[in-house]
Amino acid sequence: MTRQVRTGAAVAAARPDMTAHWSGLIERGRSGDRRAYDTLMAEARLWLARYFRRRLPMAHVEDAVQETLIALHHRRHDFDCTQPLRPWLAAIARFKWVDRLRAMEREQLLPPMDSFSASHEIDVVSCHAVRGLLGRLRPAQADAIRLVKIDGMSIVEASAASGQSESLVKINIHRGLKRLACELV
Repeated sequence: MTRQVRTGAAVAAARPDMTAHWSGLIERGRSGDRRAYDTLMAEARLWLARYFRRRLPMAHVEDAVQETLIALHHRRHDFDCTQPLRPWLAAIARFKWVDRLRAMEREQLLPPMDSFSASHEIDVVSCHAVRGLLGRLRPAQADAIRLVKIDGMSIVEASAASGQSESLVKINIHRGLKRLACELV
Protein backbone atom coordinates (compact mmCIF):
# COMPACT_ATOMS: atom_id res chain seq x y z
CA MET A 1 0.00 0.00 0.00
CA THR A 2 1.50 3.30 -1.05
CA ARG A 3 0.88 6.45 0.88
CA GLN A 4 0.29 9.59 -1.10
CA VAL A 5 2.03 12.67 0.30
CA ARG A 6 0.49 16.02 -0.50
CA THR A 7 2.42 19.22 -0.55
CA GLY A 8 1.01 22.42 0.89
CA ALA A 9 0.14 23.65 -2.60
CA ALA A 10 -1.67 20.39 -3.37
CA VAL A 11 -3.71 20.65 -0.16
CA ALA A 12 -4.59 24.26 -0.92
CA ALA A 13 -5.59 23.33 -4.48
CA ALA A 14 -7.77 20.46 -3.23
CA ARG A 15 -9.57 22.71 -0.72
CA PRO A 16 -12.17 24.99 -2.29
CA ASP A 17 -11.55 28.71 -2.02
CA MET A 18 -13.73 29.47 1.01
CA THR A 19 -13.38 33.20 0.54
CA ALA A 20 -14.94 33.16 -2.93
CA HIS A 21 -17.45 30.56 -1.76
CA TRP A 22 -18.55 32.73 1.19
CA SER A 23 -18.77 35.84 -0.97
CA GLY A 24 -21.12 33.95 -3.30
CA LEU A 25 -23.18 32.67 -0.37
CA ILE A 26 -23.64 36.11 1.14
CA GLU A 27 -24.57 37.55 -2.24
CA ARG A 28 -27.17 34.83 -2.81
CA GLY A 29 -28.37 35.20 0.78
CA ARG A 30 -28.91 38.93 0.38
CA SER A 31 -31.01 38.30 -2.70
CA GLY A 32 -33.30 35.95 -0.75
CA ASP A 33 -31.72 32.49 -0.93
CA ARG A 34 -32.33 31.31 2.63
CA ARG A 35 -30.42 28.05 2.17
CA ALA A 36 -27.28 29.90 1.00
CA TYR A 37 -27.52 32.29 3.95
CA ASP A 38 -27.95 29.42 6.43
CA THR A 39 -24.95 27.64 4.89
CA LEU A 40 -22.86 30.78 5.20
CA MET A 41 -23.80 31.25 8.85
CA ALA A 42 -23.06 27.59 9.68
CA GLU A 43 -19.65 27.67 7.97
CA ALA A 44 -18.83 31.05 9.50
CA ARG A 45 -19.79 29.67 12.93
CA LEU A 46 -17.26 26.83 12.56
CA TRP A 47 -14.54 29.19 11.39
CA LEU A 48 -15.25 31.67 14.20
CA ALA A 49 -15.24 28.92 16.82
CA ARG A 50 -11.73 27.90 15.72
CA TYR A 51 -10.68 31.57 15.61
CA PHE A 52 -11.86 32.32 19.16
CA ARG A 53 -10.71 28.99 20.67
CA ARG A 54 -7.15 30.06 19.95
CA ARG A 55 -7.64 33.46 21.54
CA LEU A 56 -10.11 33.17 24.44
CA PRO A 57 -10.88 30.92 27.40
CA MET A 58 -13.51 28.30 26.54
CA ALA A 59 -16.12 30.00 28.74
CA HIS A 60 -16.08 33.03 26.41
CA VAL A 61 -15.83 31.35 23.01
CA GLU A 62 -19.53 30.78 22.32
CA ASP A 63 -20.47 34.32 23.38
CA ALA A 64 -17.83 35.79 21.08
CA VAL A 65 -19.01 33.59 18.19
CA GLN A 66 -22.62 34.67 18.72
CA GLU A 67 -21.73 38.36 18.94
CA THR A 68 -19.72 38.13 15.73
CA LEU A 69 -22.49 36.29 13.87
CA ILE A 70 -24.98 38.92 14.99
CA ALA A 71 -22.64 41.66 13.75
CA LEU A 72 -22.25 39.81 10.43
CA HIS A 73 -26.01 39.55 10.13
CA HIS A 74 -26.59 43.23 10.88
CA ARG A 75 -23.80 44.43 8.58
CA ARG A 76 -24.37 41.98 5.70
CA HIS A 77 -25.79 44.68 3.43
CA ASP A 78 -22.63 46.78 3.83
CA PHE A 79 -20.42 44.01 2.43
CA ASP A 80 -19.10 44.41 -1.14
CA CYS A 81 -19.69 41.00 -2.73
CA THR A 82 -16.86 41.56 -5.23
CA GLN A 83 -14.41 41.44 -2.30
CA PRO A 84 -13.40 38.40 -0.25
CA LEU A 85 -15.60 37.82 2.79
CA ARG A 86 -13.09 36.15 5.12
CA PRO A 87 -10.90 39.26 5.74
CA TRP A 88 -14.04 41.29 6.37
CA LEU A 89 -15.33 38.67 8.82
CA ALA A 90 -11.89 38.43 10.44
CA ALA A 91 -11.93 42.19 11.04
CA ILE A 92 -15.33 41.94 12.74
CA ALA A 93 -14.09 38.99 14.80
CA ARG A 94 -10.99 40.93 15.83
CA PHE A 95 -13.14 43.81 17.13
CA LYS A 96 -15.38 41.35 19.02
CA TRP A 97 -12.27 39.66 20.45
CA VAL A 98 -11.01 43.01 21.79
CA ASP A 99 -14.47 43.74 23.22
CA ARG A 100 -14.47 40.34 24.93
CA LEU A 101 -10.98 40.95 26.38
CA ARG A 102 -12.17 44.26 27.81
CA ALA A 103 -15.23 42.59 29.32
CA MET A 104 -13.03 39.91 30.88
CA GLU A 105 -10.83 42.61 32.39
CA ARG A 106 -13.87 44.36 33.87
CA GLU A 107 -15.12 41.06 35.30
CA GLN A 108 -11.82 40.61 37.14
CA LEU A 109 -12.20 44.05 38.73
CA LEU A 110 -15.55 43.11 40.26
CA PRO A 111 -15.46 41.31 43.60
CA PRO A 112 -16.68 37.68 43.60
CA MET A 113 -20.39 37.18 44.20
CA ASP A 114 -19.90 35.60 47.64
CA SER A 115 -18.25 38.79 48.87
CA PHE A 116 -21.55 40.63 48.39
CA SER A 117 -23.17 38.51 51.11
CA ALA A 118 -20.14 39.03 53.37
CA SER A 119 -20.34 42.76 52.67
CA HIS A 120 -24.02 42.78 53.63
CA GLU A 121 -23.20 41.01 56.88
CA ILE A 122 -20.51 43.61 57.64
CA ASP A 123 -22.98 46.41 56.87
CA VAL A 124 -25.59 44.99 59.27
CA VAL A 125 -23.06 44.51 62.07
CA SER A 126 -21.66 48.01 61.49
CA CYS A 127 -25.14 49.53 61.60
CA HIS A 128 -25.81 47.94 65.00
CA ALA A 129 -22.40 49.02 66.30
CA VAL A 130 -22.96 52.63 65.22
CA ARG A 131 -26.44 52.61 66.74
CA GLY A 132 -24.93 51.39 70.03
CA LEU A 133 -22.23 54.08 69.97
CA LEU A 134 -24.74 56.83 69.24
CA GLY A 135 -26.83 55.56 72.18
CA ARG A 136 -23.95 56.54 74.51
CA LEU A 137 -24.23 60.21 73.49
CA ARG A 138 -26.63 62.94 74.42
CA PRO A 139 -29.64 62.89 72.09
CA ALA A 140 -28.75 66.26 70.47
CA GLN A 141 -25.20 65.05 69.73
CA ALA A 142 -26.42 61.71 68.35
CA ASP A 143 -28.98 63.46 66.12
CA ALA A 144 -26.41 65.90 64.75
CA ILE A 145 -23.90 63.13 63.96
CA ARG A 146 -26.57 60.90 62.40
CA LEU A 147 -27.99 63.68 60.22
CA VAL A 148 -24.67 65.07 58.96
CA LYS A 149 -22.17 62.19 59.07
CA ILE A 150 -24.46 59.24 58.32
CA ASP A 151 -27.42 60.65 56.37
CA GLY A 152 -25.21 63.11 54.48
CA MET A 153 -27.17 66.28 55.18
CA SER A 154 -25.51 69.65 55.11
CA ILE A 155 -25.21 71.67 58.33
CA VAL A 156 -28.06 73.91 57.15
CA GLU A 157 -30.32 70.91 56.40
CA ALA A 158 -29.45 69.25 59.72
CA SER A 159 -30.20 72.51 61.52
CA ALA A 160 -33.64 72.68 59.94
CA ALA A 161 -34.36 68.99 60.58
CA SER A 162 -33.23 68.97 64.24
CA GLY A 163 -34.33 72.43 65.30
CA GLN A 164 -30.77 73.26 66.46
CA SER A 165 -28.93 76.32 65.26
CA GLU A 166 -26.19 75.75 62.67
CA SER A 167 -23.43 76.52 65.16
CA LEU A 168 -25.04 74.18 67.73
CA VAL A 169 -25.12 71.36 65.14
CA LYS A 170 -21.37 71.87 64.55
CA ILE A 171 -20.64 71.95 68.28
CA ASN A 172 -22.72 68.80 68.93
CA ILE A 173 -20.93 66.93 66.12
CA HIS A 174 -17.52 67.99 67.44
CA ARG A 175 -18.28 67.17 71.08
CA GLY A 176 -20.04 63.89 70.21
CA LEU A 177 -17.18 62.61 68.05
CA LYS A 178 -14.66 63.66 70.69
CA ARG A 179 -16.59 61.78 73.37
CA LEU A 180 -16.80 58.65 71.22
CA ALA A 181 -13.06 58.81 70.50
CA CYS A 182 -12.31 59.04 74.22
CA GLU A 183 -14.58 56.07 75.03
CA LEU A 184 -13.09 53.85 72.33
CA VAL A 185 -9.50 54.39 73.48
